[in-house]
Amino acid sequence: DCPVFDGLYEFCQLSAGGSVAAAVKLNKQASEICINWGGGLHHAKKSEASGFCYVNDIVLGILELLKYHQRVLYIDIDVHHGDGVEEAFYTTDRVMTVSFHKYGEYFPGTGDLRDIGAGKGKYYAVNIPLRDGMDDESYEKIFVPIISKVMETFQPSAVVLQCGADSLTGDRLGCFNLTVRGHGKCVEFVKKYNLPFMMVGGGGYTIRNVSRAWTYETSVALGVEIANELPYNDYFEYFGPDFKLHISPSNMANQNTPEYLDKIKTRLFENLRMLPHAPGVQVQAIPEDAINEESDGEDKIDKDERLPQKDLDKRIVPENEFSDSEDEGEGGRRDNRTYKGRKRPRLEKGIDGKDATNDEKIKEEMKSEKDDKEDSKPNTIDDMKKDTGPTP
Repeated sequence: DCPVFDGLYEFCQLSAGGSVAAAVKLNKQASEICINWGGGLHHAKKSEASGFCYVNDIVLGILELLKYHQRVLYIDIDVHHGDGVEEAFYTTDRVMTVSFHKYGEYFPGTGDLRDIGAGKGKYYAVNIPLRDGMDDESYEKIFVPIISKVMETFQPSAVVLQCGADSLTGDRLGCFNLTVRGHGKCVEFVKKYNLPFMMVGGGGYTIRNVSRAWTYETSVALGVEIANELPYNDYFEYFGPDFKLHISPSNMANQNTPEYLDKIKTRLFENLRMLPHAPGVQVQAIPEDAINEESDGEDKIDKDERLPQKDLDKRIVPENEFSDSEDEGEGGRRDNRTYKGRKRPRLEKGIDGKDATNDEKIKEEMKSEKDDKEDSKPNTIDDMKKDTGPTP
């Protein structure tokens, strides 16, 4: 399900790089909300691609956020379980993963209510297994109380929301019955907490509805009202016959009964009560940002002006540091062990305060060097012959 195609590596760079760059922006407080609709590839694992996902940009983005934030909350509203992200943080208490998904003979087959994490991460994996036909009303009834309780207990300092659009009605792979407005209410609710907020894309296999959902959710993030009538564009005919932003639910039956949803909520609340309140993190040095924006300005530096001290510091090389390359000088490899410093004449203080050289020592050193040179010269005719080879 993960075929190779032309431009695959560049696609992975853009998808993963977008989420990492978004995390850096949030860390630097350069933005309150960052969106990467090209990301959200939540099935990819560290050593394998899975479910149309090649590189797990969400995990990379969360790892970047963890450099500055003690606790990060991940919420997944894709119709499929976010198994790659859950697996990555299954044993840590610094990331809580909350996934609302279809469960039961459905890809990827994980995300049972009893999957709660392990080790230090026990109870920090929250799974909400749902059935076919999930509508807006039922979704809101389970989403709002669970996320409210999670926020109250875990107290994250940043949130990542995966907005997979395959949970919409009419999706070619999904089997939920959500509208664009119902899907967008999740974004609206999480935004109210005013935390650093990253939104990423994900699944969605009826393309016109994916476009509708992510357009509407971008407007929700910006706090801007947009018209229901779509403006004319190159793809206008794809949105017929009504050419509207919002879609109507189908008449499929909702198999998620109120009793079933209440049972899930009760069980999850019991698990959340087992958590220590807002786990702390040991103070440690903040690693470098994944994207160093300062390095971009090196080409623009005026060569005639004195460099700032921080740039000069980068160029300092310790005196005892040598290249290990084979082609440096004669005699093969040079390194610190083969390096012999040049002898310098020792200076001693004179009686009058001026530096006076120890003449005798210098003379001895010069004499020994002269003797070494004379010893190396050929003295006899036989030696000359040996050195120069046979006479013609």
